[in-house]
Amino acid sequence: MEKIAVLDFGGQYAHLIANRVRRLGVFTEILSPASPAEDFADYAGIIFSGGPSSVYAPDRPDFNPEILGLDQPILGICYGHQLISQTLGGAVKPGKVKEYGIANVTVEDAAHPLLIGLPASSPMWMSHGDSVNALAPGFRAIASTPDCELAAVANDARKMYGIQFHPEVTHSRFGNRLLENFIAICGCERTWSTASYLRDLEGRLRQQVGDRNVFLLVSGGVDSTVAFVLLNRLLGEDRVLGLHIDNGLMRLNESQAVKDFLNAENMRNLNVADAGDLFLSNLAGVSSPEAKRKIIGDTFLDVKDLEIEKLKLDPDHWVLAQGTIYPDTIESGGTKHADVIKTHHNRVPAIVDMLVQGKVIEPLADLYKDEVRALGEELGIPHALVWRHPFPGPGLGVRLLCSDGVAPDTTVPGLEAFLTDHGIEGQTLPIRSVGVQGDARTYAHPFVLRGAPDWDKLEAFSTALTNRFADVNRVVYQAGPRNHVAYTLVAQYCEKDKLDTLRRLDDICTAFLQEKGLYEAIWQMPVVLPPLEVDGGPAVVLRPVCSNEAMTASFYPMAPALLTELCARLLAGGAGAVLYDITHKPPATIEWE
Repeated sequence: MEKIAVLDFGGQYAHLIANRVRRLGVFTEILSPASPAEDFADYAGIIFSGGPSSVYAPDRPDFNPEILGLDQPILGICYGHQLISQTLGGAVKPGKVKEYGIANVTVEDAAHPLLIGLPASSPMWMSHGDSVNALAPGFRAIASTPDCELAAVANDARKMYGIQFHPEVTHSRFGNRLLENFIAICGCERTWSTASYLRDLEGRLRQQVGDRNVFLLVSGGVDSTVAFVLLNRLLGEDRVLGLHIDNGLMRLNESQAVKDFLNAENMRNLNVADAGDLFLSNLAGVSSPEAKRKIIGDTFLDVKDLEIEKLKLDPDHWVLAQGTIYPDTIESGGTKHADVIKTHHNRVPAIVDMLVQGKVIEPLADLYKDEVRALGEELGIPHALVWRHPFPGPGLGVRLLCSDGVAPDTTVPGLEAFLTDHGIEGQTLPIRSVGVQGDARTYAHPFVLRGAPDWDKLEAFSTALTNRFADVNRVVYQAGPRNHVAYTLVAQYCEKDKLDTLRRLDDICTAFLQEKGLYEAIWQMPVVLPPLEVDGGPAVVLRPVCSNEAMTASFYPMAPALLTELCARLLAGGAGAVLYDITHKPPATIEWE
C-alpha cells in the first residue's frame, strides 16, 4: 500500500495533515522527526508538520537531517518549511508582523506542479511568528503574501518544497488542491477510504480487547456514542457495558435524554450513576481551569471504580474504553513536542498510567470530529445523533468560568493608542481565557467590541487586535445591550445555583437554534458564564463556530436580526449582557477554559 509519512514536530496540525491526506485517498502514518533515514524506505513522500518551537531555539525538537537527503518528495509546512530552509542554508527570523488567521496567498508561478489549479490569489490559513527571510541554495520563491515574501518555495531538482501557510485546515480554500498536487508529485494512487479504515480498526480492536469485556464511559456526546455503538456492533451487547455518569455539570435534562436516546436505539446495556453532589463537593472553591479539569477527570475515575465495585466486575477481565479523539490528546500535549493547551479529562495521570498498562482502549484516538461523524454514518447511526453539537467531557465545568473575585491587571501596552487610531470602541475584560497562538498555549484577556454588527469590520478588528497584542487572545462583540455598560468581576465557583443559571441560558440558545433552523448551520455554540455581572445580572458569552475537525474554527456570523432576537430572549431570561465571540481558532480555542 502506498503511503506518505508525516513528521510530527508537536504542532496542533500534525495529525490533521495526516487525516487530510487520508481523506484524499492516501494512507498516512506519523513518524518522529528523529527517525533513522532507513525508516522511510516504504514511503512515497514525506511531509514536515508545523510546530510550536522556533527553529533557532536551543530546545527545538530533535531532527535527523539525513531525512533531507532522501529521494522522496518532501513538503515542509510552517515550522517544517522554516526547518528545511534553515538546515539547507537559508535564514529564519521573527517576522515583522505575526500572522494568525486568513492571509491572501499570491501565486508567482502558476505552472508549478505544487500550485497547479490554484487561483492567482486565494485565502490560506496562517499561524506563525517566525518567517523564512533568505532562500536556501537551489530554492526559489513560488508564492507570497503581503506580509510574507517567501510564503512558498521550491527546489524542483530535489522535489523539495516549503510553504508558510497551512493547506490542511478547512479555512485554506484551495489547500486540498495543493495537497492533491503533492500527492501527484509523490506518484501515489488514491485508494484509501473510511470503509477500509473501519475494517482495519475492527481488527486492531479485537486484538487489543482479546477475550476481555469492555466498560465504556458514555457522556452522550458524538464521540462516546460512536465508540459505544462500534463496540456493541463488534463485540456484542453481552461483552460491552456502558456507564453514563451524571456529574452535575450536564446541560438541562441531558442525562435523561442520553438514556432515552440510546434506549430508542435498542441499546439496553447502559447504566446511569448520579454523582453530581460528589463532583460539586470536589470542585468547591476551585477556580483554576487546569485544576478543575484534573479534579473532574479524577472524580470520573473514582465514580467508575465505585460502580465497577457495585457491579462486581473482575478488573482482570474488563478493559476501560473511552471516546477520546485526537484533538483531546494533542491539546493535552499528547505528542512528544506538543505544547499543553489544556489537560483533557481523559488524560489525567491515572488514565495515562492505565494506557501504558494496556488497560484502556480508545477506538477513536486517531480521528478528528468530522472523521468520527463519517465513521458514525458508516455504522448506520442516525443523522440526528451523529450531528449533535459537541459537548466537552467536563461539561459545564469548563463553561462556568470561576474566579476568586480578585481582578487581574488588564493593562495592555499600546492598546489605547491603537484603539484611538483605528476608531475602535471597546474595553479589555478583567478575566482570562485559554487560546492557542503559533501552536502554543496562551492565557490572556478577552476584548469586548461595541457598535453595529458589521461582521466584516468586526472580524478585521478581531484579527488586528489578536495579531498585535499578545495580552489579547479573544475578541467578543457586545450584542446586547448595545450601549456602554460596566462589567463587575465577581467571585464565582462551580455551585449548583450558578450551574442552573448557565443551564437555563444554554437551553434558551439551543431551543432558538433549533427553532430558526440554525442548529446544523452552526457546528457548535458553547454558552459560557464568565464571572462578570452587569447591573446585577450575569454576562453570558455565546461562542458559535464553524468547523469540521475542531483543530481550527471560524466564528459564525449570525444574521443581525436573529442575533437581536436571541439577545432579547437571553436578557428576558435574566442575563445582564450578551457577548458574541468573534474570534477564530487560532488564536482562541473553541472552549474558554
